[in-house]
Amino acid sequence: MDKIDPNIAQQFFKAVLSLKTEQECRSFFEDVCTIKEFQDLAQRLQVAFLLDEGKNYQEISKITSVSSATISRVNRCLVYGDGGYRTVIGRLRKEGDNNG
Repeated sequence: MDKIDPNIAQQFFKAVLSLKTEQECRSFFEDVCTIKEFQDLAQRLQVAFLLDEGKNYQEISKITSVSSATISRVNRCLVYGDGGYRTVIGRLRKEGDNNG
């Protein structure tokens, strides 16, 4: 995969960080992504949560209908990645604990 221009990536990240509400976020991603792209992104996050809960590949595939290749990729990111999934999972779980 070709690397993206750092300036373009920075602009995109700043755009995401500028969003203030869930509705703004929904509108932005509906404009930026195709339905399939958004589904793929959302499913990867769901897979990360399920892996974090200790579910195995077969259970995750049955729950999400995601391929084992995608589950494996997400798992590699959880184990060897930059910590993005871990950050989001931790924050969302903490937020859930505060709201529940």
